[in-house]
Amino acid sequence: MSDTDKALQRLEKIVKKITFIKNIVDEYGSVSLALEDECKGRAAILMHLTSIAEQFDKLLHAGELEILSHFEKQDIKGSYDLRNYIARDYEGVDLYIVESVVSSRLPLILRQAREILKR
Repeated sequence: MSDTDKALQRLEKIVKKITFIKNIVDEYGSVSLALEDECKGRAAILMHLTSIAEQFDKLLHAGELEILSHFEKQDIKGSYDLRNYIARDYEGVDLYIVESVVSSRLPLILRQAREILKR
């Protein structure tokens, strides 16, 4: 498998994880309601956000700067920072930040990832 194929697979995983988050939010009716459910909704959303950050990190470490250049730097850094907060202080994660990321940033990331995959 070529490096380009691996990079595209990472983008596909990002799309898949964002789609999972969207489905969770739709199931609960809102981001805030999903995050209120500590057992399922919140746990699933935080895990998928962690996975998205890990895919961005793998793209960066693989030197996929061309692909990463299509995303806002704040989204890449923000996803990694959020992942660190989740890993280091799971119970202390600011759910308002998570809600903002899910509502406003993930749709932009999803659109960019899909555009890259169309090429």
